[in-house]
Amino acid sequence: MSSRQRHRIYIELYIFTTKWRTGVELVPIHCLSSNGFKVTKFALEEAYQQAKKLSLNVKGVLITNPSNPLGTTMSHVELDELITFTVAKKIHLISDEIFSGTVFENLSFISIIEAVTDRKLEKTDLWSRVHIVYSLSKDFGIPGFRVGMIYSNNERLVSTATKMSSYGLISSQTQYLQSKLLSGKEFREKYLEENRNRVKERREMMVVGLGEAGISCLKGNAGLFCWVDLRNLLSSNTFTAEMELWKKILHEAGLNISPGASCHCSEPGWFRICFANMSQETLKVSMERMKAFISKQYYCM
Repeated sequence: MSSRQRHRIYIELYIFTTKWRTGVELVPIHCLSSNGFKVTKFALEEAYQQAKKLSLNVKGVLITNPSNPLGTTMSHVELDELITFTVAKKIHLISDEIFSGTVFENLSFISIIEAVTDRKLEKTDLWSRVHIVYSLSKDFGIPGFRVGMIYSNNERLVSTATKMSSYGLISSQTQYLQSKLLSGKEFREKYLEENRNRVKERREMMVVGLGEAGISCLKGNAGLFCWVDLRNLLSSNTFTAEMELWKKILHEAGLNISPGASCHCSEPGWFRICFANMSQETLKVSMERMKAFISKQYYCM
Protein backbone atom coordinates (compact mmCIF):
# COMPACT_ATOMS: atom_id res chain seq x y z
CA MET A 1 0.00 0.00 0.00
CA SER A 2 1.30 3.40 -0.87
CA SER A 3 1.64 6.28 1.56
CA ARG A 4 1.33 10.00 1.01
CA GLN A 5 2.54 12.45 3.59
CA ARG A 6 0.53 15.49 4.51
CA HIS A 7 1.96 18.97 5.09
CA ARG A 8 1.73 20.48 8.55
CA ILE A 9 -1.69 20.31 10.13
CA TYR A 10 -4.63 19.25 8.01
CA ILE A 11 -8.39 19.00 8.28
CA GLU A 12 -10.05 15.61 8.74
CA LEU A 13 -11.82 15.84 5.37
CA TYR A 14 -8.49 15.26 3.61
CA ILE A 15 -8.28 11.78 5.11
CA PHE A 16 -11.73 10.88 3.78
CA THR A 17 -11.21 12.29 0.28
CA THR A 18 -7.69 10.89 -0.09
CA LYS A 19 -8.09 7.42 1.41
CA TRP A 20 -11.65 6.54 0.45
CA ARG A 21 -11.06 5.13 -3.03
CA THR A 22 -7.27 4.98 -3.27
CA GLY A 23 -6.52 3.06 -0.10
CA VAL A 24 -3.42 5.18 0.62
CA GLU A 25 -2.23 5.95 4.13
CA LEU A 26 -1.42 9.46 5.34
CA VAL A 27 1.48 10.17 7.68
CA PRO A 28 1.37 13.74 9.05
CA ILE A 29 4.42 16.01 9.01
CA HIS A 30 4.37 17.37 12.56
CA CYS A 31 5.33 21.02 12.81
CA LEU A 32 5.55 23.10 15.97
CA SER A 33 4.14 26.37 17.26
CA SER A 34 7.63 27.43 18.34
CA ASN A 35 8.48 28.30 14.73
CA GLY A 36 4.99 29.20 13.52
CA PHE A 37 4.24 25.64 12.32
CA LYS A 38 6.70 25.94 9.44
CA VAL A 39 7.91 22.94 7.50
CA THR A 40 11.51 21.99 8.26
CA LYS A 41 13.98 19.45 6.93
CA PHE A 42 13.85 17.66 10.28
CA ALA A 43 10.03 17.42 10.22
CA LEU A 44 10.04 16.03 6.70
CA GLU A 45 12.65 13.39 7.49
CA GLU A 46 10.93 12.45 10.74
CA ALA A 47 7.63 11.81 8.92
CA TYR A 48 9.43 9.84 6.21
CA GLN A 49 11.11 7.58 8.76
CA GLN A 50 7.81 7.11 10.57
CA ALA A 51 6.24 5.92 7.32
CA LYS A 52 9.10 3.50 6.82
CA LYS A 53 8.61 2.11 10.34
CA LEU A 54 5.01 1.41 9.37
CA SER A 55 6.29 -0.51 6.31
CA LEU A 56 4.72 2.01 3.95
CA ASN A 57 6.04 2.73 0.49
CA VAL A 58 6.19 6.53 0.41
CA LYS A 59 4.92 7.86 -2.92
CA GLY A 60 4.72 11.58 -2.34
CA VAL A 61 4.28 14.68 -0.21
CA LEU A 62 0.89 16.39 -0.21
CA ILE A 63 0.83 20.04 0.86
CA THR A 64 -1.75 22.82 1.19
CA ASN A 65 -0.50 26.26 0.21
CA PRO A 66 -2.00 28.52 1.52
CA SER A 67 -2.50 26.25 4.49
CA ASN A 68 -5.83 25.07 5.82
CA PRO A 69 -6.19 25.49 8.81
CA LEU A 70 -3.20 27.78 9.49
CA GLY A 71 -4.12 30.57 7.07
CA THR A 72 -0.48 31.08 6.07
CA THR A 73 1.51 30.83 2.84
CA MET A 74 4.71 28.87 2.50
CA SER A 75 7.98 30.75 2.18
CA HIS A 76 10.53 30.20 -0.56
CA VAL A 77 12.76 28.53 2.03
CA GLU A 78 10.05 26.01 2.94
CA LEU A 79 9.29 25.27 -0.70
CA ASP A 80 13.00 24.76 -1.41
CA GLU A 81 13.20 22.29 1.48
CA LEU A 82 10.23 20.40 0.05
CA ILE A 83 11.72 20.33 -3.44
CA THR A 84 15.11 19.16 -2.19
CA PHE A 85 13.44 16.46 -0.09
CA THR A 86 11.27 15.32 -3.02
CA VAL A 87 14.28 15.11 -5.36
CA ALA A 88 16.31 13.15 -2.81
CA LYS A 89 13.53 10.64 -2.15
CA LYS A 90 12.42 10.43 -5.81
CA ILE A 91 8.77 10.92 -4.88
CA HIS A 92 5.86 13.07 -6.07
CA LEU A 93 4.94 16.52 -4.77
CA ILE A 94 1.25 17.47 -4.83
CA SER A 95 0.27 21.03 -3.95
CA ASP A 96 -3.32 21.92 -3.07
CA GLU A 97 -3.54 25.65 -3.90
CA ILE A 98 -7.29 26.10 -3.53
CA PHE A 99 -6.91 29.20 -1.30
CA SER A 100 -4.27 30.95 -3.46
CA GLY A 101 -6.65 33.76 -4.43
CA THR A 102 -7.35 34.68 -0.80
CA VAL A 103 -3.82 35.92 -0.03
CA PHE A 104 -4.39 39.44 1.31
CA GLU A 105 -0.94 40.37 2.65
CA ASN A 106 2.49 39.84 1.13
CA LEU A 107 0.83 39.15 -2.20
CA SER A 108 3.87 37.33 -3.56
CA PHE A 109 2.21 33.91 -3.29
CA ILE A 110 4.63 31.30 -4.62
CA SER A 111 3.13 28.33 -6.44
CA ILE A 112 5.09 25.11 -6.28
CA ILE A 113 5.55 25.22 -10.07
CA GLU A 114 7.10 28.68 -9.76
CA ALA A 115 9.48 27.43 -7.06
CA VAL A 116 10.53 24.47 -9.21
CA THR A 117 11.02 26.75 -12.23
CA ASP A 118 13.17 29.14 -10.17
CA ARG A 119 15.54 26.25 -9.55
CA LYS A 120 15.57 25.44 -13.28
CA LEU A 121 14.37 21.89 -12.79
CA GLU A 122 12.03 21.80 -15.80
CA LYS A 123 14.22 19.34 -17.68
CA THR A 124 14.68 16.93 -14.79
CA ASP A 125 12.49 13.97 -13.89
CA LEU A 126 11.02 16.02 -11.03
CA TRP A 127 9.06 18.06 -13.59
CA SER A 128 6.70 15.13 -14.16
CA ARG A 129 6.33 14.49 -10.43
CA VAL A 130 5.01 17.93 -9.40
CA HIS A 131 1.24 18.43 -9.53
CA ILE A 132 -1.21 21.18 -8.55
CA VAL A 133 -4.85 20.73 -7.60
CA TYR A 134 -7.22 23.69 -7.53
CA SER A 135 -10.91 24.55 -7.40
CA LEU A 136 -13.08 27.61 -7.93
CA SER A 137 -14.96 26.90 -4.69
CA LYS A 138 -12.97 29.15 -2.33
CA ASP A 139 -11.54 32.01 -4.37
CA PHE A 140 -14.78 32.60 -6.28
CA GLY A 141 -17.22 31.46 -3.59
CA ILE A 142 -19.02 28.89 -5.74
CA PRO A 143 -18.56 25.50 -4.03
CA GLY A 144 -21.91 24.30 -5.36
CA PHE A 145 -20.60 24.31 -8.93
CA ARG A 146 -18.14 21.52 -8.02
CA VAL A 147 -15.45 22.66 -10.46
CA GLY A 148 -11.93 21.39 -9.80
CA MET A 149 -8.80 20.91 -11.85
CA ILE A 150 -5.37 19.29 -11.98
CA TYR A 151 -2.26 20.94 -13.42
CA SER A 152 0.53 18.53 -14.21
CA ASN A 153 3.25 17.85 -16.78
CA ASN A 154 2.83 14.13 -16.27
CA GLU A 155 1.14 12.85 -19.44
CA ARG A 156 0.14 9.55 -17.86
CA LEU A 157 -1.52 11.31 -14.93
CA VAL A 158 -3.38 13.78 -17.15
CA SER A 159 -4.54 10.98 -19.44
CA THR A 160 -5.83 8.92 -16.50
CA ALA A 161 -7.55 11.94 -14.91
CA THR A 162 -9.19 12.77 -18.24
CA LYS A 163 -10.63 9.27 -18.50
CA MET A 164 -11.83 9.30 -14.89
CA SER A 165 -13.52 12.68 -15.37
CA SER A 166 -16.05 10.96 -17.62
CA TYR A 167 -17.73 9.71 -14.42
CA GLY A 168 -18.08 13.21 -12.97
CA LEU A 169 -18.55 15.61 -15.83
CA ILE A 170 -19.44 19.25 -15.27
CA SER A 171 -22.79 20.13 -16.82
CA SER A 172 -22.88 22.19 -20.00
CA GLN A 173 -24.75 24.97 -18.20
CA THR A 174 -22.09 25.14 -15.47
CA GLN A 175 -19.30 25.15 -18.05
CA TYR A 176 -20.98 28.00 -19.90
CA LEU A 177 -21.39 30.11 -16.74
CA GLN A 178 -17.82 29.42 -15.66
CA SER A 179 -16.37 30.35 -19.04
CA LYS A 180 -18.26 33.66 -18.93
CA LEU A 181 -17.05 34.32 -15.40
CA LEU A 182 -13.40 33.59 -16.10
CA SER A 183 -13.23 35.28 -19.51
CA GLY A 184 -14.18 38.67 -18.08
CA LYS A 185 -10.70 39.84 -17.09
CA GLU A 186 -11.77 43.19 -15.65
CA PHE A 187 -14.53 41.64 -13.54
CA ARG A 188 -12.29 38.77 -12.47
CA GLU A 189 -9.51 41.04 -11.25
CA LYS A 190 -11.91 43.41 -9.45
CA TYR A 191 -13.71 40.50 -7.83
CA LEU A 192 -10.53 38.88 -6.51
CA GLU A 193 -9.23 42.23 -5.23
CA GLU A 194 -12.50 42.98 -3.44
CA ASN A 195 -12.59 39.45 -2.05
CA ARG A 196 -9.06 39.80 -0.65
CA ASN A 197 -9.97 43.12 0.96
CA ARG A 198 -13.07 41.68 2.59
CA VAL A 199 -11.21 38.59 3.83
CA LYS A 200 -8.54 40.83 5.36
CA GLU A 201 -11.18 43.02 7.01
CA ARG A 202 -13.05 40.05 8.48
CA ARG A 203 -9.86 38.49 9.77
CA GLU A 204 -8.80 41.73 11.45
CA MET A 205 -12.23 41.91 13.12
CA MET A 206 -11.71 38.45 14.58
CA VAL A 207 -8.08 39.01 15.61
CA VAL A 208 -8.94 42.30 17.33
CA GLY A 209 -12.01 40.82 19.00
CA LEU A 210 -10.11 37.85 20.38
CA GLY A 211 -7.16 40.08 21.30
CA GLU A 212 -9.44 42.17 23.51
CA ALA A 213 -10.15 38.97 25.43
CA GLY A 214 -6.44 38.15 25.74
CA ILE A 215 -6.44 35.50 23.01
CA SER A 216 -3.84 35.50 20.24
CA CYS A 217 -3.91 34.05 16.73
CA LEU A 218 -1.15 32.71 14.53
CA LYS A 219 -0.09 35.52 12.18
CA GLY A 220 -1.71 34.74 8.85
CA ASN A 221 -2.01 36.24 5.39
CA ALA A 222 -4.52 34.03 3.58
CA GLY A 223 -7.51 31.73 3.96
CA LEU A 224 -10.97 32.07 5.45
CA PHE A 225 -10.05 31.16 9.02
CA CYS A 226 -7.75 31.90 11.96
CA TRP A 227 -5.56 29.46 13.87
CA VAL A 228 -6.34 30.46 17.44
CA ASP A 229 -4.31 29.79 20.57
CA LEU A 230 -6.62 28.76 23.44
CA ARG A 231 -3.99 26.83 25.38
CA ASN A 232 -4.42 29.08 28.41
CA LEU A 233 -8.02 27.89 28.74
CA LEU A 234 -7.16 24.19 28.97
CA SER A 235 -7.57 22.46 32.31
CA SER A 236 -4.51 20.36 31.43
CA ASN A 237 -2.10 20.08 28.52
CA THR A 238 -3.96 17.16 26.94
CA PHE A 239 -6.23 16.51 23.99
CA THR A 240 -8.88 15.32 26.43
CA ALA A 241 -8.89 18.81 27.94
CA GLU A 242 -9.03 20.26 24.43
CA MET A 243 -12.19 18.29 23.66
CA GLU A 244 -13.69 19.37 26.97
CA LEU A 245 -13.03 23.01 26.06
CA TRP A 246 -14.56 22.51 22.61
CA LYS A 247 -17.73 21.09 24.18
CA LYS A 248 -17.95 23.98 26.64
CA ILE A 249 -17.63 26.56 23.85
CA LEU A 250 -20.26 24.69 21.84
CA HIS A 251 -22.80 24.38 24.65
CA GLU A 252 -22.14 27.56 26.66
CA ALA A 253 -21.21 30.05 23.91
CA GLY A 254 -23.21 28.41 21.13
CA LEU A 255 -20.22 28.44 18.78
CA ASN A 256 -18.84 25.46 16.87
CA ILE A 257 -15.12 25.81 16.23
CA SER A 258 -12.66 23.13 15.12
CA PRO A 259 -10.34 21.67 17.78
CA GLY A 260 -6.73 21.17 16.76
CA ALA A 261 -7.00 17.41 17.23
CA SER A 262 -9.44 17.28 14.32
CA CYS A 263 -6.69 18.90 12.20
CA HIS A 264 -4.01 16.52 13.51
CA CYS A 265 -2.18 19.21 15.45
CA SER A 266 0.42 17.68 17.76
CA GLU A 267 -0.05 20.39 20.43
CA PRO A 268 -3.32 20.61 22.43
CA GLY A 269 -5.12 23.94 22.64
CA TRP A 270 -5.10 25.25 19.07
CA PHE A 271 -8.44 25.80 17.31
CA ARG A 272 -9.50 26.78 13.80
CA ILE A 273 -12.18 29.49 13.69
CA CYS A 274 -13.80 30.39 10.36
CA PHE A 275 -14.86 34.00 9.78
CA ALA A 276 -15.93 34.25 6.13
CA ASN A 277 -19.12 32.17 6.11
CA MET A 278 -21.22 34.76 7.95
CA SER A 279 -22.25 38.40 7.88
CA GLN A 280 -20.28 41.11 9.69
CA GLU A 281 -23.08 41.40 12.23
CA THR A 282 -23.01 37.67 12.93
CA LEU A 283 -19.23 37.81 13.32
CA LYS A 284 -19.60 40.64 15.84
CA VAL A 285 -22.11 38.60 17.82
CA SER A 286 -19.77 35.59 17.70
CA MET A 287 -16.86 37.66 19.04
CA GLU A 288 -19.01 39.01 21.86
CA ARG A 289 -19.98 35.47 22.81
CA MET A 290 -16.34 34.35 22.74
CA LYS A 291 -15.25 37.31 24.88
CA ALA A 292 -18.00 36.62 27.40
CA PHE A 293 -17.09 32.94 27.52
CA ILE A 294 -13.37 33.63 27.93
CA SER A 295 -13.97 36.22 30.66
CA LYS A 296 -16.07 33.66 32.54
CA GLN A 297 -13.31 31.06 32.27
CA TYR A 298 -10.66 33.42 33.63
CA TYR A 299 -13.02 34.42 36.44
CA CYS A 300 -13.56 30.77 37.36
CA MET A 301 -9.81 30.14 37.36
